[in-house]
Amino acid sequence: MHEQVAQWVRDATGPAPGKLSVLCPEGSQRNLFPITQAFTAMTGVEIDLRSIASHSLTARIALEVIAGEGSFDVALPATYGLPDLVSSDVILPLDDFVDAYEPAGFREGSIYRLGDTVDQKTYGFQADGDAYIMFYLKEVLQDPVEQARYADTYGTALDVPQTWEELDRQMAWFHRPDEGLFGGLLLRTPDYVAWEFWMRLHGYGMWPFSEDMECQINTPEGHVALADMRRSAEHLHPGTGSFTFVENWEAFLRGQTYCNIGWGGAQKSFNEKGAALRGRLTYGAPPGGPLGPGGAPVSIPYFNWGWSFVVNRASSRPRIGYLFSLFASTPEMSTRSVREAGGFFDPNRPEHYADSKIREVYSPEFLTVHKASLEQAIPDLYLHGHSEYFRVLNDALFAVLSGETDPRGALDRTAQLWEMITSRYGRARQITRWRQLRARYPANIARVLRDAKST
Repeated sequence: MHEQVAQWVRDATGPAPGKLSVLCPEGSQRNLFPITQAFTAMTGVEIDLRSIASHSLTARIALEVIAGEGSFDVALPATYGLPDLVSSDVILPLDDFVDAYEPAGFREGSIYRLGDTVDQKTYGFQADGDAYIMFYLKEVLQDPVEQARYADTYGTALDVPQTWEELDRQMAWFHRPDEGLFGGLLLRTPDYVAWEFWMRLHGYGMWPFSEDMECQINTPEGHVALADMRRSAEHLHPGTGSFTFVENWEAFLRGQTYCNIGWGGAQKSFNEKGAALRGRLTYGAPPGGPLGPGGAPVSIPYFNWGWSFVVNRASSRPRIGYLFSLFASTPEMSTRSVREAGGFFDPNRPEHYADSKIREVYSPEFLTVHKASLEQAIPDLYLHGHSEYFRVLNDALFAVLSGETDPRGALDRTAQLWEMITSRYGRARQITRWRQLRARYPANIARVLRDAKST
């Protein structure tokens, strides 16, 4: 397929292939090198690759385009940033190109594709399978002495936890700083802390919004989720609230923490040849809650990052920008990209999991858990105003966990601010978008979630 796309590019450019500018997040250049080299070799189009700090890329895209300084043709913002970029009218809807070039069913080859569309229009190509994964020190979890003591104390087996309650109990059990062992190393920094609360809220059976966009984070379930986060903070590595995700990985690599949470990019680091944790980890999907029939645990994986190819609305070469994105997303090129151990892109197509090089980079055990999590992942909040909703929630949660404010008041204020954000973006339109998003949750997870007003 990549050869066909290259032919389309040659047909479109003729004897003057020219250049194409691509803006990517720092840490992903290595993923793009095999693609850009092949694209130039096959089409003659030179690629100008520029990187921006990952945490500011989405805002930078919008600012450059709005200010008339957007010199790039293609960019790779975080998938959750697409609705805000659409609101700012800075990225191009791709539907006409999709109709002209994409084979029927092409996008169905992507395991996770919920972030490609906004308001039923296509804007992106998913390049990265960022489903959250739990990492556990195998020698600690599978220690026969620990297993016997744990079972004797709690009357349950010591195994990969299926619920948040069990994870918190295990982190408390293994938190022994005097012995050089910490219970957990989660991502609770000001930019990331909302992701854990989001999973816990769902795991306790509550949608973040009712069907009519009534905020439900300040329900009893929301208060319990936050209370549990405060309590579990006593059993975390002291750097949990301040580490960047790279610093988090570096600390975990010391082998002094029982568990961690992250993405495939973390596994690439942990599984490098010579890495201190290579072969010493076991994996699980993020916990859920005992919400299924008879109280059986329901795991609730979460897709909360990812990078997506988009085309600048102001690009002078939108067709070539689209075709480059399509070229990069073909089975062959995307596989070459994910193989790069020094980049952050993770598997997101079935053929990625069968590739021998990718299996070596990640390990078969990790890929089994990752694929299952990606297939069942709940989506991020793909609504207009995503950055505002999550900024308010991040600020409130971090203030609570830092002891700066009380939990109940923080969640109530957040709910009030969320109502204002919803009204500003148009309540009726946001309700329509939210209902469409709810309908795309995995069916087994949607069955155990409820709206507080109806219970």
